[in-house]
Amino acid sequence: MTTGALSRTGWRESALAPVADHFRQYVGRLRGGDMGVLPALLGLTVLCTAFAIMRPRFLTSGNFANLFNQGAAVTIIAMGLIFVLVIGEIDLSAGFASGVCAAVAAVLMDRHGTPWYLAVGAALLTGVVIGLAIGLLVAKLDIPSFVVTLGAFLAFQGVLLKIVRDGENVSVHDSTILAIAGKNVTPWLGWLLAAVAVGGYAAIQFTRTLNRSRRGLATAPMAVTALRVGALAVLVGAGVYALNLERSRNAAVASLRGVPIVVPIVVVLLVAGTFLLRRTAFGLSLYAVGGNREAARRAGIDVDRVRISAFVICSGLAAVGGIVAASRANSVDPNSGGSNVLLYAVGAAVIGGTSLFGGKGRVVDAVLGGAVVAVIDNGMGLMGYSSGVKYIVTGSVLLLAAGVDALSRKRAEASGLR
Repeated sequence: MTTGALSRTGWRESALAPVADHFRQYVGRLRGGDMGVLPALLGLTVLCTAFAIMRPRFLTSGNFANLFNQGAAVTIIAMGLIFVLVIGEIDLSAGFASGVCAAVAAVLMDRHGTPWYLAVGAALLTGVVIGLAIGLLVAKLDIPSFVVTLGAFLAFQGVLLKIVRDGENVSVHDSTILAIAGKNVTPWLGWLLAAVAVGGYAAIQFTRTLNRSRRGLATAPMAVTALRVGALAVLVGAGVYALNLERSRNAAVASLRGVPIVVPIVVVLLVAGTFLLRRTAFGLSLYAVGGNREAARRAGIDVDRVRISAFVICSGLAAVGGIVAASRANSVDPNSGGSNVLLYAVGAAVIGGTSLFGGKGRVVDAVLGGAVVAVIDNGMGLMGYSSGVKYIVTGSVLLLAAGVDALSRKRAEASGLR
């Protein structure tokens, strides 16, 4: 072998060595119980593949767009639940809290002629007040969150009945609210938003990698970072392309193309929630409280304030989820936020990888888990299965996710990673 060939071989080996080391470390974390989002990604891949084989209609652009609208409200509510689950608490009232907040907005618009922005503001304020009340009861009176939110779950059903006058259906007519789950952005704007999203992610990832490398901190190799950005670009590009295809059966009468408006809303909430949870002192305090409340208190963290804030964020996002649900249904009724909304939202958080034991969770878990729940509901609906079968399958997936979480926690404790 020539000297040039040897030098090229050595260069390739030196370039691939950091990638190989990173891969070995990742495998080590998996063996140690840190599964991350891998189970959710694998589950989503298996489900999509199975439904695509059994029902080719599952892969159509129309059904793809429907998946986003179908799962958006549950995903947003699950985002709020992440903050509560991270501190080791639970909020069983999030579903009906979303219904109450949506009812406040709908009644103000329908019966009092209130502009949509004031009605939405009132709904969000209602969510904040609900979260503040629950947080105070849990943090200051030390009542278990399970008890407080179970009581709120029952009470909010009555509040919702009173707001909608014991069974009336309150219609939503405002075009701005209806557009949230009923309209799409133009194709060119969809591509622009995709470019901004991928570009922003790339800038954050490369900047973070460079900064950590300069400070001598452990970080992913640049090749791995580039691979992540490339994978996201391919995924987002394929999604925008599919959504920009014509979905109308009669395009000459009415064209139906573009990314649903609810998608950028979910992305904005995802970015904001991730920044708050992973890049701020408040977010680190949430993890500290969820990991060991007493240790967090001794470290100078205002534990009560952190716990109250988590419930406020949870109910605030529940209000947003309720408005999205009202937009999709074009109305609010006594069952808004009830039925399977709470179960699906908690399931989405846990399936995505958030721990029920506290101290572990990311906002992206809600998106991945929400996608799994939406795919199950949508795919089984296309196959003609009853609601009973859907509940059985979704519940089984939730139990499997909780089992993986418990086993991962035990493995982490045994390996000294926790």
